[in-house]
Order: sequence, then structure tokens, then C-alpha cells
Amino acid sequence: MKTATVLLTAWTWLVAADWQFRSRPDLAPPRLNITIPADPKLVENGYLFLAPFAGYPDTPTEQHGPRQAGPYIFRDNGDLVWSGYGLYSIWATNFQAGRWRGKDVLFSFEGDHNAGYGHGHGHITIMDQHYETIRELRAGNHKLVDKHEFHIVNEETGLIQIYQPVPRDLSAYGAKEEQQWIVDAIFQELDIATGRLLFEWSSLVHISPDESILPINPGQAGSGYNSSDAWDYFHINSVDKNPSGTAYLLSARDACSIIKVNATSGGVIWRLNGKKSDFKMGKNTKFCFQHHARWLSDDVENAVEVISLYDNSAHGTEHGEGREVHTAEESSGKILRLDTNKWTAELVRGYYPPEGYKLLSKSQGSTQVLPNENVFVNWGSEGAITEYTKDGKPIFHAWMDSGDLGVGVENYRAFRFNWTGIPTEEPAVAAFVGEDEKTRVYVSWNGDTETDTWRFYEVVGRKNGLSSLRKTRFLGEKKRRSFETKFVIPDGREVGGVVAEAVDEYGRVLRVTGTVAVEIEVLPDGYAGKGLSGGHQEGGNKQTVLSLKYT
Repeated sequence: MKTATVLLTAWTWLVAADWQFRSRPDLAPPRLNITIPADPKLVENGYLFLAPFAGYPDTPTEQHGPRQAGPYIFRDNGDLVWSGYGLYSIWATNFQAGRWRGKDVLFSFEGDHNAGYGHGHGHITIMDQHYETIRELRAGNHKLVDKHEFHIVNEETGLIQIYQPVPRDLSAYGAKEEQQWIVDAIFQELDIATGRLLFEWSSLVHISPDESILPINPGQAGSGYNSSDAWDYFHINSVDKNPSGTAYLLSARDACSIIKVNATSGGVIWRLNGKKSDFKMGKNTKFCFQHHARWLSDDVENAVEVISLYDNSAHGTEHGEGREVHTAEESSGKILRLDTNKWTAELVRGYYPPEGYKLLSKSQGSTQVLPNENVFVNWGSEGAITEYTKDGKPIFHAWMDSGDLGVGVENYRAFRFNWTGIPTEEPAVAAFVGEDEKTRVYVSWNGDTETDTWRFYEVVGRKNGLSSLRKTRFLGEKKRRSFETKFVIPDGREVGGVVAEAVDEYGRVLRVTGTVAVEIEVLPDGYAGKGLSGGHQEGGNKQTVLSLKYT
């Protein structure tokens, strides 16, 4: 079954990778290969937030992976909602929705990516519901934001993380005399509105390098010979803050530990797992090389804390030093209950790969507990996502960018969020008359979530600007079912120009397209003689084989 899909998707990829939408031929978004279709009665409401990229930097993107890496919003059937390609920089990650000062926002890291060492250097960009940038956030104290974390706290402040190479005497940890560079893993809390630094924490001040699971030699976490190859002994990849504001929760990947830190002094309150765990680890609670630790509850009064995390149980060798380390046969999402009276850790629930899939991610990953208590797991370097019911039943699974054809496609974090988008840019429209003398109109509006129906009009007297348009004849309307809507002008009418209106479910006109002239359809190589309507995909894209339709 899977082999047949791959063969079909291979043909589709060759003919349509860059021509999925007639109204937006510039867009070539990834296409999800959905192997467990979403059951609308079981999955949580909301859209999929992804930022897939090509994971192997030495291989041209054209040979695999998303042709247009960047942040995306999709529906459950794989239909595109929004492409952020070109709006964020060429490398963006940790893309998600949030709330800032009472308003819904989008945010993402964007900047440079050092794939060999798992670092990034850049800033955080925040957009509003119109996909306009409203804030760029940079680190305090003359440092660069890393890719791993941006988390909004109480709709006011943001948590970021920094990798700072510094020279130190590392001889006590097995280093040679010339191995003197180590990464000081830092996190900061910033006021989003002003960028003011509120708190800073340094791993080298509070955590000894001897807690690292990966020693400086053979150099799997960096050899320490220079600043670009500094020993990354700790590797913070997530930071959270409890609702009371008294503590932070850190995930230290290369120490295989999650650490609670006092929000005033920075002192360590407890360690979970790793070499110096304060907890007795119960059955199936151990983890290693983990990502994305989040508090689900912090009941200090009753000495009970519940956290979620993504347990990689693997560490890769992206820069070619050492060997891959595996501590389990597969990765998983986990929810743990911590008792700080008895100092015990108990597994509430584990979320493992769906039957028939072996997913062991050597890097990246996330676990999101949704409002209806479903759990959404992103498998990091494996390039896949799964949603589960609370009791662990997989109810949705997708590979990114055509599964096996997307060799090397990775995704740092993935989420499901509700979102309302009303783009500032006007909708795109294109109209063509084919060999059958039928005129087809294609319309789309990148990022729009509110259009219910498209209305189409013939236009005469076309001049500069919308104010001079005269809608002389109503041509018809069509329900919006997908990113791009195709409308065939009835009765073979000849028209010179076409305009479309986006109408919401209440009958309100949201936006009007510009006017376009009807052009003679010219199909590029790969389409001619195949009877294809173009890259139009109406009604979604459960598998890549559905991305083209015959007319």
C-alpha cells in the first residue's frame, strides 16, 4: 500500500512540484502524505502549524525536502491555509500561534541555521492576524537569539535561549590543553514590548560540566578546539515558567535532565533524570536527549507537578564525530507526574509511534497537550506528526512532503492551534480559456480563514484602480473548499475581464480581487496532453496523489 503511494507521488512530484496553484504559481508548499486521516469527531479543532526544512545541508534542496522551506498553516486534509515563504527568512522554525496583550499573534525564529551543531542565530519575529510584522525581538546583553525557544508568558514577556561559546580550563573533564571552548547555555526573559531584559540564567554558573551525558571526547557534542566547535555540554532546548512566576522549567538535552530553577536567585530547585536526579524514576519514566518540556500543572501546595516532554532517546552525529547514541528503540511523547514529598516520578501516559512505524528521532521534536486533552506529537528529524486521543489512540498521522520522497525533511516543532487570519494583501485571481473554449477562473487568498464563498463578475471599462471597475454581469458563485477555488464560467460565455469577491458566512464582502484579463491557457511541459486542469487542488490533499485533478 505504501509502496503504491510512493510510486504515484513520484509522478505527481515531477509534473506539479512548482505549479500547484494557478492563481499563485509562485507557491510550491510541501504536501502532506496523510496515512491516518483525521476523524473530525475525534481530533481537536484547529489548524496544523509546521515549518519543515531540508535536514541535510550538503544536499541541494531541489533533490529532496520542501522546495520552499518555511512556516506553514495547513488543514487536516493537507490543504494549504498559509504559506510564509518569503515573509519569514529562508530558515524559520518554532512557528506557532500565541497571545500577546489580548490579541492573537504568530511568531517564529528566523535567522541562520548551523545544522551540524544544532544551533541557530537570529531573532524572533511576531506577526498579527493580518500577517504583518509587529515586533522583532532580540536578546539582551549583546547576545544572539538561538532557534530553540520562544515562549510567551502571561501575554507580556517572552522566554528565549542563547548559546554562548566561552573559553575555560576544561582539563578536569578530560580535555586536552588545546580543548578550551565550552557552550554556556543561557536563557533570558524579556519584556516583549520594549525588549528590556528581565532575567538571565547561565548554565556554567549553576550546573557543572560533569553532569553532561556526552563527554568532550570523542566530540559528539563539540570537541572544544575552537568557538565554532565548542563543547555543548548542557544544550537548553526549552524553557517554561510556572503560572505563579516563581520558577522556570529547563530541558537540558545533553544532560538528559529537566531542571526546575528559582525565578529570583536562579538556583536549582530540583533535577529530574540525568546523573543527579532528585527523583526516583518509576517504570518507563526515564528519558534522554529530550525536547519541549512544559508544565501542565504546578500544585506546590499539594507537592504535585505534572509535565509533558518529547523523549528522543537518541542523539545524532550531524557533524560526523562520535557515534549515534540510542537509549530506547523509539521516541515518544510523555506525561509525567512528580511528587515532591515522596520524590517519585510516575508515567501518566506515553505516546508511541503508530503501529507499523519505527520513529526514532536523533534531534528535534515536541509534545503538545491540546485543550480537549488529545496529544499532538511531532517526531522531529523523522519528519512526521501524529495526534492521539488522551488514552493513546492515534487518530491522525502525516509525513511531511510526500513521506519517503521527502528524504531529509525535518521539522523542529509542530502544533495545532485555532487561528483567524485576514490578510492585508488582496486575493489572487487568474483566468484562462482552454482548448475546449471553456473559461476557468482560479482564485486564492493566502492566509485567509474567513471566506465562505467566492462571487465572480465580468468586468468592463477596466482602468487603473478598483474604483473604476464596473461589474456588468454576475457570473456565479462557488463555495470555498480549499486554498484555491476553481470556477468555470457557465454556457461558454466569452468575457474580457474577471473580478472576484471574498464573502464570509454572513454575506459580508471581505475583499475584492484586482481585475484580470482572460488569457489563453498554455500548459507547461508535463501537463500537455494529460487532460489536467493544472496544479489546482480543491478539497484538500490527503495524499500527494490527490494533488491534481482531471477535468
